[in-house]
Amino acid sequence: MEEQKQLKIKAKDDDLKGSYSNLMQVVHTRDEFILDFFMASPPQGILCSRIIMNPGHVKRMLRAIEENISKYEEKFGKIEESEAPKTDSGQGEGIGFRPDAH
Repeated sequence: MEEQKQLKIKAKDDDLKGSYSNLMQVVHTRDEFILDFFMASPPQGILCSRIIMNPGHVKRMLRAIEENISKYEEKFGKIEESEAPKTDSGQGEGIGFRPDAH
């Protein structure tokens, strides 16, 4: 029987602080997904992080997030989806998390 090897992860102190994001854009090619996280404070936004992943890893990440949301809601109650922030035109489009971006 094979022993499982533990992977040691190193992180820089600045990375451990994390980043706040209120806008995400997802684009993809056949071979990869690009997840851009922004801090949007009109009239402009700042790119906080760009994560590039292969489709198989994105699907595993999505499953992990779904499982954790389910556990969270069992413990703390249903999460209500946030309303999209309004733009200068008063519309709730253009900023916020957008699952339909491509």
